[in-house]
Amino acid sequence: MKIVNIVATALLLTSLSSFAKSADFPVTITSCDRQVTFDKAPTRAVSNDVNITEMMLALGLRDRMVGYSGVSGWKNLSPALINNLGELPQLSPKYPTQEVLLNADVDFYFAGWNYGFNVGGEVTPESLDRFGIKSYELGESCIHIMQREKISIEGVYQDLRNLGKIFAVSERAEQLIAGYKQALTKAVANVDSENPVKVFVYDSGEDKPFSAGKYAMPTALIEAAGGINIMDDVEKSWVKVGWESVVERNPQVIVIINYGEVTAEQKIAFLKTNPAFKEVEAVKNQRFVVLQYDEATPGPRNIAAIEKLVQGFKH
Repeated sequence: MKIVNIVATALLLTSLSSFAKSADFPVTITSCDRQVTFDKAPTRAVSNDVNITEMMLALGLRDRMVGYSGVSGWKNLSPALINNLGELPQLSPKYPTQEVLLNADVDFYFAGWNYGFNVGGEVTPESLDRFGIKSYELGESCIHIMQREKISIEGVYQDLRNLGKIFAVSERAEQLIAGYKQALTKAVANVDSENPVKVFVYDSGEDKPFSAGKYAMPTALIEAAGGINIMDDVEKSWVKVGWESVVERNPQVIVIINYGEVTAEQKIAFLKTNPAFKEVEAVKNQRFVVLQYDEATPGPRNIAAIEKLVQGFKH
């Protein structure tokens, strides 16, 4: 089965049959540097950001949600996501405030650091806990508050497993993971890991590019597809870097993250028309791979992103 079919099937699944088998509560989950105990499965959940919302939908949890947030303020909703959301309302176009979550009588918030939580901000796991709102932090984002290992696709699987336990849908989570693993094995079957392609991730910015460092999801996707992120020695997640270092490291392929007001086509045009990049191998050979935002951030579309990168890395 092709990965697009796996994802489509997962995102369209909204049946409550998965909830038939109740889990043994209470369950305790590790969320970044916290242990969070759930006495029962949440019934009024909110997710923040496209990729995080897609995780919830992939697990068939739409009927356990009262809304989502943090999407239209920065990104365009795809027709597929609109269809899968159904009548589920967007509570806030950007990060929700405490007031927004409290007014929606939320009992669970799935977000991440810089994906709905901000260090020192109004909405954090600790601040929500004071109002009885449980939360779970996207694994990739934990680097903003603690030391962690380099990101890998296994981190996405772990997020799905944890959500499965929280919502008593562990069987469904394991089915999803098994499907993703099968599709990934097929996608990377002929990857030449001995000669990795040098890759630069271009998210945004002209004066200084915003890119993916060691702990950002594209690094894991690139490595799975047989490449190496030229910024993987930067001990950060998403980070601004200098164009001088990009030119010096001379990537063979540039991955463009497509979202926001500046289109992928405009980003490519900027790279192709700027004389400073004319000797960069990727620009000279016009080797660009475009990933949508929800493909490049942790979520159900990561395997499709790896498939796309495998094809893009071929000469």
